[in-house]
Amino acid sequence: MAAEVEKQLLGQGAGASGIGTAVAEPMDGFAELAALFRTTMDAAQVGIFVLQERLFKYVNASFCRRIGFDAAELIGRMGPLQLVAPGHHPMLLELLQSGVQGFTGQQFELEVICKDGSAFPAMILSSTTQLDGQPALVGTVLDISAQKAAERRIRELADYDVLTGLPNRRLLRDRFAQLLAAAEREQSEIALVFLDLDHFKRVNDSLGHSLGDELLCQVALRLDAAVRRVDTLARLGGDEFILALPATHTSGAADVARRLLEAFIQPFEVGGHELTITPSLGISLYPRDGLDLETLLKNADTAMYKAKEQGRNAFQFYDSAMNTATLERLLMESNLRRAVSQQEFVLHYQPLVSLESGLIIGVEALIRWQHPDLGLIMPDRFIHVAEETGLINSIGDWVLCEACRQAQAWCDAGLPALTMAVNVAPVQFRQSGFVAVVAGALAASGLEAGQLELEVTERTVMHDADINLGTLSALHRMGVELSLDDFGTGYSSLAYLKRFPVGKLKIDRSFISDLETDADDRAIASTIVSMGRNLRLTVLAEGVETVEQLSLLRKMGCDMAQGYLFSRPLPAEQVTDLLRRQPFLQKEL
Repeated sequence: MAAEVEKQLLGQGAGASGIGTAVAEPMDGFAELAALFRTTMDAAQVGIFVLQERLFKYVNASFCRRIGFDAAELIGRMGPLQLVAPGHHPMLLELLQSGVQGFTGQQFELEVICKDGSAFPAMILSSTTQLDGQPALVGTVLDISAQKAAERRIRELADYDVLTGLPNRRLLRDRFAQLLAAAEREQSEIALVFLDLDHFKRVNDSLGHSLGDELLCQVALRLDAAVRRVDTLARLGGDEFILALPATHTSGAADVARRLLEAFIQPFEVGGHELTITPSLGISLYPRDGLDLETLLKNADTAMYKAKEQGRNAFQFYDSAMNTATLERLLMESNLRRAVSQQEFVLHYQPLVSLESGLIIGVEALIRWQHPDLGLIMPDRFIHVAEETGLINSIGDWVLCEACRQAQAWCDAGLPALTMAVNVAPVQFRQSGFVAVVAGALAASGLEAGQLELEVTERTVMHDADINLGTLSALHRMGVELSLDDFGTGYSSLAYLKRFPVGKLKIDRSFISDLETDADDRAIASTIVSMGRNLRLTVLAEGVETVEQLSLLRKMGCDMAQGYLFSRPLPAEQVTDLLRRQPFLQKEL
């Protein structure tokens, strides 16, 4: 059968019109041409077939290899319907019923079924010919599996997050458009949850980005297991995830949020480390909080930051009042950046008084923002924004340099040497190179290291205590004095307190304000004073405002005090006058 087809296709026989050279050749010439034909067909990398009356009349070796059938099984016995997926039968039948002309010049895709039951996508190209004087079809079959896989990969790269495999912002936008159309049609709600991991940067900084990526993948798996099949879970980037919950109202969104928080209770095993990490979630609802994805995302993001402000590991629903707070914060950040560049900050100084002698033996430097329009702004209104935006480092460095300069200026003016106490923010203390910044401020001002006292809070030193001990020790070796601020409000370990090279404890003002009336506050303050004395540390009480408070502190044996009873924080020129007059010296307050 194949040999006869070869003759026809090579142009042998009367009236034949084939795809080969249609000229008369002697038989030995035909044998040579037939051999060349077979060699060429067998060497072809695409499947080639001849079809007549819905049956295969010829197939080449590549065609047989790809589908797993022998030529003998196909030629004269089988047709294309037996090798094509059922879903393509209607189209193929329509073409077959229209005759060979229906295939002329056609190019179409089909799913071809192999002998073993597997399938592959194929591109079919066809043209007409004559076989035994009857119409026939010559076609090629090209396996396009690799092309289809490449197309799928391109779609995945366009629509899915490379790291976690979750939908990305592009696909989220497409799916949300569908959810929005359904919600409008059904008059239903959609909840949008914005989830951000708490302190994720610490993981990257301490363990590296590869383990951070592994943690994100595990987080994605847990989140995916906690939501419904109809929900869309997407990753926006970094440690930010979005959940779109169709047909979900306020109580349903709250239930989902609680379930997501519970998913983080168990630690994550990452690179041999057991990591506990928590999320903060913000929730906005369609149509109440927005009518499009971008508005709902913005509002959910705002609510998420509110959850972080309230302690993290929690969720918050969006409220329109949050936008006002967010706008104020953005304006504050913008103004802060301008303030840093234009040096709008000033320092005021509050005296530190010896309770034994009444001598002002030090001052605490306290920053103020001299806003050109709003006047003097207290630090409680802007320091937290400076910390969140990273501006605290440049602001803190300025405070350190200016305080050292002023202390040396008083010395140069002939005033007795005094201690200059400077608060150090946690972010500033943990920055690499902080010790060098302190050394630079001392060198630039000429101030003796022993006259500078850095105040750090319990929470600052107890976070990564072993690492911070190295920084404290380096400062101590330099000669800088160290003070533990807000003592009693944090979570100090007495074992660490013994190891830390601090020379002073500051009793937090919260234990002083009700000292006359609250027995518990008196007991706490007395205990801190006694512990400080036993550890050979100086103890200073903050926020002393009444004579009764001062009297109680003296009876306890407290060493030093500061507060409005002595003086409010004052500009440098007014403090200069206090230092010259020493108004509390040997004065019974």
